[in-house]
Amino acid sequence: MPDADPRLDPGRWAAASFRGRGAPSPSPPRPRRGFWRRLGRCCGCCGCCRRGTDDWEPPPGEVPGRRPPQPLRPGLLAPRGLVVGSAADRVAHHTAEFACRNFVGRRGQAFGLRVLLPRPFDPDDDRLCVELVLGPTPQVAKGTHVLVPLGETSATGWTAEEEEEGAEEGAEPPGAGPALRLRLAAPPDAPIGRYRLSVKTRTGAGEYAAPFDEANDLFLLFNPWCPDDLVYMETTNDLNEYVLNESGRIFYGTEAQIAERSWNYGQFDAGVLEACLHILDRRGMPHAARGDPIMVSRVVSAMVNSLDDNGVLVGNWTGDYAQGTNPSAWAGSVDILRSYHGSGAPVRYGQCWVFAGVMTTVLRCLGLPTRTVTNYNSAHDTDVSLTTDIYFDENMRPLERLNTDSVWNFHVWNDCWMKRPDLPSGYDGWQVLDATPQETSSGLFCCGPCSVTAVKNGEVFLKYDTPFVFAEVNSDKVYWQRQPGGGFAVVHVEEGAIGRRISTLGAGSAARMDVTHQYKHPEGSEEERQAVATATSHGSRPRAGRASGAPAAGEVTVTAEAGPAVAGAELELRAMARNTGAEPRTLRLRLALAPVRYTGVTGPPFRQEQHRRVVPPGQEETVSMTVAYSEYGSHVGDQDALKLTVAGTVEETGQVVAKELRVRLHTPDLTLTLLGPAVVGQETEIQVVFQNPLPETLKGAVFRMEGAGISCPKPISVGAVGPGQAVRLRQPVVPLRPGRRRLVAALESSRLGPVHGALLLDVAPAAAAAAATGSTGSTGSAPSPPRRLPRGRRRRAARAGSTGG
Repeated sequence: MPDADPRLDPGRWAAASFRGRGAPSPSPPRPRRGFWRRLGRCCGCCGCCRRGTDDWEPPPGEVPGRRPPQPLRPGLLAPRGLVVGSAADRVAHHTAEFACRNFVGRRGQAFGLRVLLPRPFDPDDDRLCVELVLGPTPQVAKGTHVLVPLGETSATGWTAEEEEEGAEEGAEPPGAGPALRLRLAAPPDAPIGRYRLSVKTRTGAGEYAAPFDEANDLFLLFNPWCPDDLVYMETTNDLNEYVLNESGRIFYGTEAQIAERSWNYGQFDAGVLEACLHILDRRGMPHAARGDPIMVSRVVSAMVNSLDDNGVLVGNWTGDYAQGTNPSAWAGSVDILRSYHGSGAPVRYGQCWVFAGVMTTVLRCLGLPTRTVTNYNSAHDTDVSLTTDIYFDENMRPLERLNTDSVWNFHVWNDCWMKRPDLPSGYDGWQVLDATPQETSSGLFCCGPCSVTAVKNGEVFLKYDTPFVFAEVNSDKVYWQRQPGGGFAVVHVEEGAIGRRISTLGAGSAARMDVTHQYKHPEGSEEERQAVATATSHGSRPRAGRASGAPAAGEVTVTAEAGPAVAGAELELRAMARNTGAEPRTLRLRLALAPVRYTGVTGPPFRQEQHRRVVPPGQEETVSMTVAYSEYGSHVGDQDALKLTVAGTVEETGQVVAKELRVRLHTPDLTLTLLGPAVVGQETEIQVVFQNPLPETLKGAVFRMEGAGISCPKPISVGAVGPGQAVRLRQPVVPLRPGRRRLVAALESSRLGPVHGALLLDVAPAAAAAAATGSTGSTGSAPSPPRRLPRGRRRRAARAGSTGG
């Protein structure tokens, strides 16, 4: 009986290579060159005189990649050195931005390899084999020990061809000596990672195996530009966003108050690539399985959170961040990944947008097209019912011990682009991945990859974790009431309340793009209702006997709204009751105001009011509630909102009306201004201005900056900032790479929600310093370069800052 496909077992690694549907068959062996090619034409024996790949195997006892230096005997061809890749190869492979000394290439695409020799290579009498090893225990059978004879194809599909003379960068520089120029290419399904690279040569005097040198190591990544790679994405402009863009925006807030913050992904910064590969090593992922983007992305989903495996980030939703960093204070992923790689300890702390931001960095770095996605009114289904269930007693009082499902104001995850050969045809494209630890999957806190198409159609029987993702975006809110016999019956079904305004950053623009239509059919349409029916038929509860989702008929309707909601200012809330009938109606209203975390956890009400209003026919009555900061300030912190619940009864008819409003408090932005020219390698200053909006002193605030290709100072304490006071800081930064760069800043405070800002810099190359000029971000125009302070004064100003009214 043939072995089952190991990838059909969730949570297990592929033990063998897996070729996707439609993938090309291995190329036929290329003809041998020189003497062996001519000998092969005239020899019709069993083939024992022909040399193949196997005779390049290391001698018994030698561990591939750990070869000791070999004595040099007369007549051996000992390479003087290797040059892996070139500047032109980096551009062709879209890896020129990597701040990495070693060559970074993509599978399925050739790159140059220059072998420096003591004498010219003789194709008739000399032979050469390129050797690559991956991981601590490389094996030829697993594709982690690769032997590529010149002019042939290895058993795993690697090729090495001699390059046509003058094909790339012209003649060798003077004094360089003889060199053999090759084009080396990995197959489009090769495992990714850091390969050690060397060459072996063979002459009449014997074989010489060059030692491995870390300077020759090769980083191999996924290739979304290669049609045969499982992560291929046809639209090149989209790849500029989903693979190459080093900064972006993450959306948060509420459905009615969408906010955004800049985030530095920094996938090309120094040390980030090594940290991303370290994540796979830390999980113990077999190197032979790292050619499969499905398994790689699933491992990253598990490893970005620290549960189970001491991954990158510790999640914390308690509001107490004394042992680490407030999740709102992070400006990007680079500091987090460097800290994790350097210390080996999980970084404290993260919440959903931090997990998603780090996941985007890791996957883009490895070559998988990835976007950061925000879902508003995101459900958390805890019992696989595929519904969001709310339980009440006989008197319609909530039974909190049973209400384990919740609705988050917003939730952030990732979409990754790939083919799904492990699923039936039609489920390629965007796949959901979620690193926020909510529920386990195959015993681990991870989620995905889950086909967005499967979610849209309610096909929750397809892996991975499709039921959980479907409930997040398209579950119905089901209200259950306890009956006299102790059982529960459905009294109302609210459709269309979950999964609103699903948002991501549009490719090639700075605008929010609504992708709700990719996740579900139009709300209330026949296709959408069919998807819900299909999904819930696989849930943990039957659908029979449920009430219609249509609201009960009534003459009185209630709406709620808020005036400008600014942290520190007085808040005005309003409930409006409209009578659509022909008779006056007497309405008894109850208003309750409570804090609510963005995860949907609601605290006890701190303000409650009761009102009685007579609403004339065809008219509207308004009930207002004014709340001072002194009343609500102690109940809200970072990422908190206020929830106004309005409930009432019409005396004449007994009609019940209810409405819920969530209000996010706005905070001021940081204002960043460039004070001098931005030139590679030269220190320049950034002025940061922040004004405290609260009527109380702000203490313990910490400021940090991060930018791709920019060296930034360490976080600094701002000190005490009085009520309404503005603080001005001067921070020195050093651009490391030319081009347009985004600098992201964030301010951490326990009394305020997210406070951040961003600045665009046009960084000039070092050679163009005389003509270099800076450009502004969203904060205004950069001034002409001022007279520069002496270095000592600049650093003192950066440490202490200066304050003004």
